[in-house]
Amino acid sequence: MQLSTDTVPPARLTGFFARLARQPLIVLAIVFACLPLALATTLTMPIGPMYWDHYIYLDAANRIADGQIPSIHFFAPVGALGYYLFAAWLYLFPDGHPLLLASWSLMTVTVPLMALVLLDVQKRSVATAYALLLPFLFFSLLPFNTGEFYPYPGSHGFAIYNRQVSQLLYVLAAALVFVRGWKMLAAITTLAMLALTFVKVTGLVAGGLLCLTAFLAGRLRFHAAFLAGLLFLAACGVIELWSGLVSAYAGDILSLLEINDSSLLPRLLQAASLNFGMVLACFLLALVLLAQGYPVLRGALRAFAAQPGRRAFTDILDQPFFWLAGFLAAGLIFESQNTGSQAFIFLWPLLLAILAASYRQANSTRFAVVAVLVLAAALPLAVTVAQKSSRAWIGTLNNIPLAHQHLKSMGAVSAREAFLTRAQRLRENYIDYRDAYEAIADAGELPSFLLTSDYDFQALWLQSADQAVSAVLAYEAANDIRFETIMSIDFTSPFAWLMDRHAPEHIAIGADPTRSVPAADQSVIDAVSAVDIALYPTCPPTLGRLKLLELYEPILEAGHTRITLTPCYDAFLRKALLAKEA
Repeated sequence: MQLSTDTVPPARLTGFFARLARQPLIVLAIVFACLPLALATTLTMPIGPMYWDHYIYLDAANRIADGQIPSIHFFAPVGALGYYLFAAWLYLFPDGHPLLLASWSLMTVTVPLMALVLLDVQKRSVATAYALLLPFLFFSLLPFNTGEFYPYPGSHGFAIYNRQVSQLLYVLAAALVFVRGWKMLAAITTLAMLALTFVKVTGLVAGGLLCLTAFLAGRLRFHAAFLAGLLFLAACGVIELWSGLVSAYAGDILSLLEINDSSLLPRLLQAASLNFGMVLACFLLALVLLAQGYPVLRGALRAFAAQPGRRAFTDILDQPFFWLAGFLAAGLIFESQNTGSQAFIFLWPLLLAILAASYRQANSTRFAVVAVLVLAAALPLAVTVAQKSSRAWIGTLNNIPLAHQHLKSMGAVSAREAFLTRAQRLRENYIDYRDAYEAIADAGELPSFLLTSDYDFQALWLQSADQAVSAVLAYEAANDIRFETIMSIDFTSPFAWLMDRHAPEHIAIGADPTRSVPAADQSVIDAVSAVDIALYPTCPPTLGRLKLLELYEPILEAGHTRITLTPCYDAFLRKALLAKEA
């Protein structure tokens, strides 16, 4: 029996892949089109530090499905765009893992913007286009932070909106450095700045510094900057007239500034220390570039002194060391407000341009020095993310899935047996010695300084939430009652989504009482008073939970009855609802 020869000849295959290799735009489209394959089923993710942060997106998606608008109907610590993108992807891919949905949904914005960049760049250099595309895909697809916050391998479910800002800044930086057409640059700048604004306002500040650097250096021309600014303001005006979101978002930002009143300098020093290796490499690179470009700079200064003007002024500032200083300042300011991020990945487009310019100078010694410093700044970021992702997924070989009944895709996590065993042992300890843990919380301390990063805490939270849902359903069945509105007196509250119920309006999501929960106004008081059931976790009592209880319990006392729902959850039940069903 002979094999069929009706196949594509190797020469044709080779030609096809050769043509494909010359089309980075098509490669980007293929990768993006393949994402639904990973979201068609619920992948099991290894649990990680502060893993519960991404449950906020589930809470937000449920509220959005109910018609609530972020910043208008509930207080949110960041902008609305990330929540809306997640809600849309959750609707399209209901079986997708929430962590992947939250991380990848921003590609709805970044992929089209990156496509515009590639469309312009690949006309001049396919190699440059790939040098921009591959790092973009690498950091977009791997949902891991570049910083070190915990020694054990696991998924990074926290700081998702910080990573999203870094990826948007990457696209913006690539456009500012490489895109030549002013209309294309104006369009990308407008859309990127709008996205940065409505993901996290500090991203707007960082993006503004990138644009200012490019403008002062003459790359972002006045007519392009003016058009981008005009379109940006027009879009914000339309959004405000349509929904009132812009003013509401501004109000939330002012409230956050009142709560977070720490000075900027210590946080800048913290950002620099956390990224010291990269900052040092960039500082040394800036000094080398300044020394190498001093003759050109001196000529530009003399020309400006002889005949001042905008062109002469931009010639002074259009120097690699000035670009690097401006981009580095933007990164430090943004990272000063973060805990976790893909810090400074947006420097790569600029570093790539610096590397290419140095290569064209045909001085091997100078190029070698620049290349070493560029790699010292860029490689650790990629290596760190590659290491974290590989450790996390290789580590799953020793993990076992978390057993649950009611957690939907949120419960698709795994952990080492030792962490699950420790979670159960600590659960018994939290129950038996609750007074001791309340005393620790009253003293302003946590049982462990890294409590919310500990994998046993995250596993126990999921197990306790699953048991709480079971208990609520059992209570409803036993008493012929249904709780329509559910809130949680905790940092995150996905219970309404888990039970297909409703979350009350005006209650803050991502409820950290030290950073993101303003004082209760009348709208909050009315909303809390009307909830059917409020869940309060007690394994263990923590300072954050106690502060939230201090805020909400006086509102709940008059109209609710407090019961012990499970050994790890208390519940406040609305008296009027109980009386109605009695």
